[in-house]
Amino acid sequence: MKGSFSSIPTLRHLDFRDRKVFLRIDVNSPIDPETMSIVDDRRIRIHSSTVKQLIDAGAAIVVASHQGRPGEAGFTTMEKHVELLSKYAGIEVKFIDDVCGPTAREAIKFLKPGEALMLNNLRLASEEVIEATPEKQASTYLVQRLAPLLEAYVNDAFATAHRSQPSIVGFPLVLPSVAGPVMERELLQLDKLMSQGQAPRVFVFGGARVYDLVKVIENLVSKGMADRILTTGLLANLVLLAKGVNIGLKNLRYLEERGVLTLVPRIRHLLMRGAPIETPIDFKVLSNGEVGEEALGRISGRIMDVGSSTIDMYREFMKEAKAIVMKGPAGVIEDSRFRDGTIKLINEALSTRASTIIAGGEAFFDLSETCVS
Repeated sequence: MKGSFSSIPTLRHLDFRDRKVFLRIDVNSPIDPETMSIVDDRRIRIHSSTVKQLIDAGAAIVVASHQGRPGEAGFTTMEKHVELLSKYAGIEVKFIDDVCGPTAREAIKFLKPGEALMLNNLRLASEEVIEATPEKQASTYLVQRLAPLLEAYVNDAFATAHRSQPSIVGFPLVLPSVAGPVMERELLQLDKLMSQGQAPRVFVFGGARVYDLVKVIENLVSKGMADRILTTGLLANLVLLAKGVNIGLKNLRYLEERGVLTLVPRIRHLLMRGAPIETPIDFKVLSNGEVGEEALGRISGRIMDVGSSTIDMYREFMKEAKAIVMKGPAGVIEDSRFRDGTIKLINEALSTRASTIIAGGEAFFDLSETCVS
């Protein structure tokens, strides 16, 4: 690896023969709420190659991931993930209906080189949904109960790497640790994106994970990495609110229901620091069952997507860029009436000469595949 990530060790830096390895991956996948089946197994297919690589290196592998969040429709066990992981890796991966209790520890204890098992959903352990310092996470029950049975740690969960949770930051403090191949590829792309020659850099942020997005923006601003941040979705509503703009009672109430209004002071602080954050000037809204467009300052309907004037404005910003990062959809893409903003913004990014990275949720990746290349 080159650039600022060159000091991060990878699989090439550790001998895995006869070692028990904790492999943290991210196979969090879209789940059909009616059948609870996996509707897109792309992440599982990608990570299966890491499992195969470690098995071929002579390791015994303890695979771990999360699926959904407690209280959400996609929060479920990993049984179906294991079936697909076994299929794509070409080896049997045993499912353990436990995370760090006696059943899991016993299975890990007797795991042999060339064998693999997968723990149940990490977020069944309450510690995994709480963020804290790496030092505190290293002392959690999850790490303290499993680490003595392990000899190495591999982090291949790039999409989850920003979270300070036990399975991400706790194990590296107590075990020899390296980045997996998926992580390495993503870091190489990120290193290229953040190089001096790639400015100006434009970030297009949307989706429902506004807490994560605000953390990302705070980090970008503190390091001077963003030349423009184009906001959509719930994030845009919050930024407009922080600017003192009236977004309409329906949208204010929705933000209250989502419990995200506590982010407004943090966003206001970013704006006061001169953060280059842009907001939409019109929206596609839903009002009394009818779809229409409303300009900023006259919002009465429920905001569902960015409007056509916003797309035009954001297009001009992206034309200037040498690097574009897009994360999260611009609208409520579960409803086909509100996908235009996301699809058009992706197309605009791909039509520029900028290096473009599309990140975000599974549905966002699905949409990106329908766009021009």
